[in-house]
Amino acid sequence: MPLKRDENGGRSNSDGPKSTIYCSKCYANGKFLQPDISVVQMQALVKEKMMEFGFPGFLCGFFTKEIPKLKRWQKD
Repeated sequence: MPLKRDENGGRSNSDGPKSTIYCSKCYANGKFLQPDISVVQMQALVKEKMMEFGFPGFLCGFFTKEIPKLKRWQKD
């Protein structure tokens, strides 16, 4: 979710300030809300939500293909 569309403007890091990377649907108090979700599961969840909002399937696939490139899914 783009942070500018997040009704909470992002979620807090463990040290207090808002995260500039993660939205409030995924992250709070410095931790992921679903720490064990896989990238494939996240893609399916996001596709499902987008379809609930009326996005066509091809757009859902187009936008969710970028999820594996997000910082959360990168290996250190």
